[in-house]
Amino acid sequence: MAQKNYLVALLMVVGCLPLTAQQTYDAEQNIYDESKGIVYDHEFTVDMKIHTNGFALGVNFARLKTYYLTRFFNIEIGEIKHDKEFRQSFDFQTPAASRVSRAFIFGKQNNFLVLRGGIGEKRYLSEKAKRKGLAVGLSYEGGPSLGLLKPYYLELVRSSETGPFDDFTIRSEKFSEENASTFLDISRIYGSSGFSKGLGEISVMPGLHGKFAVHFDWGAFDEFVKAIEAGVMVDAYFRDVPIMAESSLVETPENKSVFINLYINLQLGKRW
Repeated sequence: MAQKNYLVALLMVVGCLPLTAQQTYDAEQNIYDESKGIVYDHEFTVDMKIHTNGFALGVNFARLKTYYLTRFFNIEIGEIKHDKEFRQSFDFQTPAASRVSRAFIFGKQNNFLVLRGGIGEKRYLSEKAKRKGLAVGLSYEGGPSLGLLKPYYLELVRSSETGPFDDFTIRSEKFSEENASTFLDISRIYGSSGFSKGLGEISVMPGLHGKFAVHFDWGAFDEFVKAIEAGVMVDAYFRDVPIMAESSLVETPENKSVFINLYINLQLGKRW
């Protein structure tokens, strides 16, 4: 009788083995180790950013720490414009050289380029980050920045000192206290001198920056990165940035040391 009971128990154990060994998974379930990420652990992306007062181009080097957390290093260069800049043109033409005047910005003293470097994180909030689909998350980054001031040159109409009264010449000049009355006289402006003028006279201003954005990623762990960010960025410097000329001769916009801009960023790249 005892042997019969042992045989029945053995048959029941053997019968249950296929049930315990055959574990099924939901097709949408993440079965990867969350501490190591999914499939890829490196990421390289290119940023193409426009903001309320300029633009920026940059690159990101990232490590995927988990399926929901990516840490990255960012470097980018862009331009910040004063919110009172207004581009205009008189469409003049010199008869001798057949040269058409370039559009100009009245009262502008410097172009302001910005080189930023920072460390940040992307944190996905959606379960879609575990599989293909739209992943929603937050992105934040901060670090030092270096402002680059390039003098803005205008082509100014000057009367000849040795020729007849109606003999005029055109000179390329940057703003100074000595020529303020001419530089800020719109009737004496022929046009701008072009961006390349003044590249050899760049000065630097150290500062800090920070960014915070909502991040949308189509296929957060696909090989190719396709994402869009929308957020706010802050650039701060230790003194006012002289983008516009300030003079008592005319009413000129006030310069500032802190710039707050909304931005949209298109991010493309690859994971491996």
